[in-house]
Amino acid sequence: MRGETSLTSEAAVRAKYAPLLQAKGEKAGDIAQQLFDFCAVLDGTPRLERALTDPSRDTDAKVTLLKAIVNDSVDPLTVDILTDLVSHRWSRVSHIANATEDLAIDAQLYQADARGCTGKVAVELAKIHSALLNMSVLRSELSDPQIDPERRVALLDHLFDRDQLDSITLLLAERATRNLRNRRYLYTIQWLIDKISEHCGETVVTVTSAVELSIDQIKRIIQIYSKKLGRPVHVNSVVDPSVLGGIRVQYGAEVIDNTVVAKLHQLQRSVA
Repeated sequence: MRGETSLTSEAAVRAKYAPLLQAKGEKAGDIAQQLFDFCAVLDGTPRLERALTDPSRDTDAKVTLLKAIVNDSVDPLTVDILTDLVSHRWSRVSHIANATEDLAIDAQLYQADARGCTGKVAVELAKIHSALLNMSVLRSELSDPQIDPERRVALLDHLFDRDQLDSITLLLAERATRNLRNRRYLYTIQWLIDKISEHCGETVVTVTSAVELSIDQIKRIIQIYSKKLGRPVHVNSVVDPSVLGGIRVQYGAEVIDNTVVAKLHQLQRSVA
């Protein structure tokens, strides 16, 4: 949990730069990568994090230190965002890196908006999440900090056809395992899906079934879950013959599994 001070600081910076990132259009992707890179620097340099968040240190001194680290090749808007971040107060040292990551995701999603592919990215991430639910070994390897990051990225090739995914989906999916940030891979993918839902003002509901859902079934699910969640929903329909029958519904961290295979597993546990 982030403290109130950090939540207030992050909200202020994100609100201030949202229209500027949106105005960048596709160029917002450059800002995203620069912010992601700086987040990685913060994660790997605790002393720098402490120096940039020390409440007893003069703000001008922190800004001077920041600008000494960020080179001239970085976009001026990236510098402005980072300057604003170090000028705010934080409940904990690590929260400035978390806020930097959140702003990087904001920038990436504004790039997706400019390309008109935000919904496609959400659906593709949901498919990755759904596929990993039944791949415990691969899921574990993608979250293993002892495995070389590039090796973890290479493992993703066993999961999907890269040519079939949007480039922004690839960037987010690969970065989630390249820089784990003390998180499980599956958690990060779901977190990204939730971020897109927040960005779009709707919730992505992933429905996994053995056969393709009909239009009427999808409409019914939208009706039920829009009412249940009190906000618009987008249904991501995933066909997975291995579930045998029934459906598995997932939104956020909530999973309602009424598939045949889940019931068989439950029966096996009961017998055991």
